[in-house]
Amino acid sequence: MSREQLISRKHQVIAERQRLQRELEGIRRSDKSNRRRISQLESRIGQLQSEEYQLRLAIDRSKK
Repeated sequence: MSREQLISRKHQVIAERQRLQRELEGIRRSDKSNRRRISQLESRIGQLQSEEYQLRLAIDRSKK
């Protein structure tokens, strides 16, 4: 991927992670009994955080 593509994907990942975090916060406030959905969201957020980190490293490497 080009540097521009990496940056674009990083922005997509950040936006999705933020959206899921807002959803998770809403569920935690209103419906704590929905443990399955909470677990799914936490797992996906973790995956996105990992992808974001990998993208940051790839972007940094592309500067050289």
